[in-house]
Order: sequence, then C-alpha cells, then structure tokens
Amino acid sequence: MPRRRRSGRRRSRRRRLPEGPPSVAEAYELALKALGRKERTESELAHWLTERGVEEAERIEVLTRLVEDGSIDDERFARRYAEDKRELAGWGPERIREALSSRGISADLIEAALAAESEDEVVARASALLARSGTEVADERGRKRALAQLARRGFPLEAAYDAVRALERNG
Repeated sequence: MPRRRRSGRRRSRRRRLPEGPPSVAEAYELALKALGRKERTESELAHWLTERGVEEAERIEVLTRLVEDGSIDDERFARRYAEDKRELAGWGPERIREALSSRGISADLIEAALAAESEDEVVARASALLARSGTEVADERGRKRALAQLARRGFPLEAAYDAVRALERNG
C-alpha cells in the first residue's frame, strides 16, 4: 500500500507571542488564561511567566494583582491539592508534603493543609488502603511488602506500622 503524502505544513497550536516582552496588561491576560486551564501556585505561575519572556517588574505586578483579586491563593491550592491526593490518589502526608514543596508552597501552608487530617485518620486511611489492595500480612514477608507499599505512598513509618498491626488484628 503506498504511503500518503502530507499536504501542507502542520501548524503549531501554540499562539505566537508578539515580539519583545509583553506589557503588564498582556502578561495579566496570559496569566488569566493559564489559570483558566490549570490551577497553579504563585511560584509556578511566576516561572511560567518568566518562560514567556515577562520581565521581572511586570511579573511582580501581575502576580501581586492576581493575589489581590484572589485568582492565586497558595493556601487554597495547598488545601485542595492535599484533599485530592488523599482521597483520589491515596497519598500519605509525606508524599503530599514533598509534592507541595516542589510546587513552591511555603512550609507553614503545607503544615496547615496536612493538619486537616489527624494521625488516627492517617492510620485508618492506610489500613483501608491495605485492605482494598488485598495485602496479606500473615507472615514477615507480607508485613514487609505492606510497609513498603505504604512507604511508597508517602505514609509515615509509624502510621504504616500501626496500619499493618490493625490489619493483623482485624484480618
């Protein structure tokens, strides 16, 4: 079967920016469009604007305006991110802390987002995760596998031990 030839050039989806650095108004519009597609932290958006050639003074002005009007809120982002990763991905507090830190969230906001869940709730969630996955903890090998599974998910070692012990008692 003969190969088809492409007719014409493939067009880029990415909108080309005007020559030179964007003005404050253009940078603000760019930032709003970016936030419309995906919620970002202040740090992520600053990096995103820098990649698009926005000068430092304009970037600071745009970020200040976005924070003032509530379009960017690192506290809200941290809280929602932690909730989503706990409930949907089954992540533990350590993995959530690491991910939020890599996104430029301050340590005090990370701790506030993680404080929404008590230690008992962390252990209960870890136990439920092990029960759902069908992990057997009857022997030493099974216990090690369960601990490793919880460690990969970002659960603190003490919570992982407590979850394995709870599964042993109940299972």
